Amino acid sequence: MGTHPDRIENPWGTRTPYDSGTPWPARADGHLEAGLTEADVESWVQSASLLHSNGDAMDIAVRGGRIVGVRGRTSDRVNRGRLGPKDLYGWQANGSPDRLTRPLVRDGGRLVECDWDTAMDRIVTRSTDLLDRRGPGAIGFYTTGQLFLEEYYTLAVLARAGIGTHHLDGNTRLCTATAAEALKETFGCDGQPGTYDDIDHADVLALFGHNMAETQTVLWMRVLDRLAGGHPPRLVCVDPRFTPVARRAEVHLAPRAGTNVALLNALLHEVIRTGRIDRDYIEAHTVGFDELAARVEACTPRWAARICDVPAAQIERAAEILGGAERLTSTVLQGVYQSHQATAAALQVNNLHLIRGMLGRPGRGVLQMNGQPSAQNTRECGADGDLPGFRNWQNDQHVADLAEVWNVTLRTIPHYAPPTHAMQMLRYAEQGSIRMLWITGTNPAVSLPELSRIRSVLAQERLFVVVQDLFRTETAQLADVVLPAATWGEKTGTLTNADRTVHLSEKAVEPPGEARADLDIFLDYAARMDFRDKDGGPLIDWHDPQTAFAAWQRCSAGRPCDYTGLSYDRLRSGSGIQWPCNEEAPEGTARLYTDGITFADPDMCESYGKDLVTGASVEAVEYRSLNPDGKAVIKAAEYLPPHEDTSPDFPLQLITGRTVYHFHTRTKTGRAPELNAAAPDVWAEISPAEAAAQGLSDGDLVQVSTPRGAVRARLRTTAVRDGMVFLPFHYGYWDTPAGHRPPDDGAGRAANESTVTDWDPVSKQPLFKAGAARVTLVARRDAAPRCEHAGSERAGSRT
Repeated sequence: MGTHPDRIENPWGTRTPYDSGTPWPARADGHLEAGLTEADVESWVQSASLLHSNGDAMDIAVRGGRIVGVRGRTSDRVNRGRLGPKDLYGWQANGSPDRLTRPLVRDGGRLVECDWDTAMDRIVTRSTDLLDRRGPGAIGFYTTGQLFLEEYYTLAVLARAGIGTHHLDGNTRLCTATAAEALKETFGCDGQPGTYDDIDHADVLALFGHNMAETQTVLWMRVLDRLAGGHPPRLVCVDPRFTPVARRAEVHLAPRAGTNVALLNALLHEVIRTGRIDRDYIEAHTVGFDELAARVEACTPRWAARICDVPAAQIERAAEILGGAERLTSTVLQGVYQSHQATAAALQVNNLHLIRGMLGRPGRGVLQMNGQPSAQNTRECGADGDLPGFRNWQNDQHVADLAEVWNVTLRTIPHYAPPTHAMQMLRYAEQGSIRMLWITGTNPAVSLPELSRIRSVLAQERLFVVVQDLFRTETAQLADVVLPAATWGEKTGTLTNADRTVHLSEKAVEPPGEARADLDIFLDYAARMDFRDKDGGPLIDWHDPQTAFAAWQRCSAGRPCDYTGLSYDRLRSGSGIQWPCNEEAPEGTARLYTDGITFADPDMCESYGKDLVTGASVEAVEYRSLNPDGKAVIKAAEYLPPHEDTSPDFPLQLITGRTVYHFHTRTKTGRAPELNAAAPDVWAEISPAEAAAQGLSDGDLVQVSTPRGAVRARLRTTAVRDGMVFLPFHYGYWDTPAGHRPPDDGAGRAANESTVTDWDPVSKQPLFKAGAARVTLVARRDAAPRCEHAGSERAGSRT
């Protein structure tokens, strides 16, 4: 095991080159508390990453009842021992002195400590009162992508069958709702078709809106090692910023924000025009090709170039590479997902693979990527708005099957309309129909768009807010009850990564003070509420992680995400295992759709699809007419302009995103010294040409303004496309004197002060990569005062 001081300067470490079609070599990464060696470690406890979606397997080092380090597990299929910067250093947040250790309740306008009975009594009293007076629709649950499977499933059961509410969603709505929706639209069901192993075989890798180098650092290490080995893949990158991925790409397309559909339609036009399609595959396994061909017939590279502001020759070159690939692997992430035609664009990547027959074989796969460590579990377990086990809310037989699993009546489970998405839940709270909102493991007072509105909603006296978290976050400071939660390393459970790999994370140390595992909190609430099944027995009859996992296995049996062949003991065998894992696939399943399309049958599918413009649900009879044989659906899309475009007052396009050193709202990574020192404060990026036009220089303190709000940040000039400004979204106020909001002068630190309340019509994912902005000078670098919003010179050197 070894870590090196350059893992901040060089997040991806040293290269271990390998050739196409050969296994990825192991490399053992790790980091221990200063002054310790492996000989000082008393025990190593199995776990997996919590600070990104890659699912890196690791072991936690324990000494004296404390976490003192981590090491990568070389036997695991996902990372082969490698760890990224957030893995190596992020564990230090567990021991932060400002962890919540006792419950808090609001008395006299202040949050004060209390015991668990007092806090839970307040929650139960408000719950029962609202159920009696207003019904289950008065209660909503907003969860995360960072709990364990066992916790999501328990939450889904108590919310759906206990409370009976339609209002349950996760913050996965902000990062990967489009991934799920794109998979359902094309394949009838969620679940990644491809696998990380496809990178080992691909001759072309295409990354669409996916800054893999900073969001999945270990997966990027795998790509770098392929690029350094024999027969390296050709790389195509679509990103408006000149990211580390773009720097290694053979073709880098940098379109205007909001024009992905136009660009992708032009790429499909070229592939079809040049005849580089697999007609046998299209005929055998798809429906809808003729409509696609007709839709893109006029979408020439020259047409797209005018819309996207990308040279037509570059589009043609990218299409040549994609069309000529023998083994094409594509990944998709937020650059596609967080725009006004998010699902429509993601579907065109699926369409590219379908018309080329690039599925189900080594190197031939598509990964609609996730953004959080257990986002896949949020979706599988029904904590994201869907029904558990990828069941279809429009299919009464699916609902009846779920009712049988839970031993409740069909009418108990709300399925009269599409489940309520997070943005709609906030609107209902704003309007007063939701009167209690239980927020678990997420920080909407920093992560949701148009923060002034979010703060005003959460601060309403009529809205009872429960926050379950590790720290006194910006959101916790607005709550009526705050519950101290245990986290990774302090509890046991499973989590599933973006390529369906299930890992077991075991408890290594005790949580601080009176903090409790999220599962224990949910079980306590269910017991106090006395939720019952139709026979009068306890609705939730499990009592710990392993029995909760067994309950989930019964729910997943026979469904696409079948876990029945897994067990905690099997997951202790050295490597994660990919679902479905059952009697037919006892070793797990590397790739879906190896012998046709499996889950799109009208009686099996999770969704009948939606209209790409309105978001209206397709009815069962329409789906059966379109797709009676359960093939993959090729769904064409017309390009539509962004909802908010630039103007003389706001001449730039605003996009937000991530940095390699932080995760979400920095509640953990901001408390890891190495990570926080690398990127301690917010910054703004514009191109040198934009800076020169306004007489701005690196390090100047600038204000980024939109019609909704303003952010002050230090300026970096980078190779982002002209006409655009970029802000990282991680930064809030918990580590500033303001606490949970901007200072009184109005300009904030959080990028989402400026973003728009709008969402994709299909996935309901907010538009964090759309909106008009302007950048103005506040103070020159040398003259600007040091303040809580001014990024350090060191942070300004990091990209």
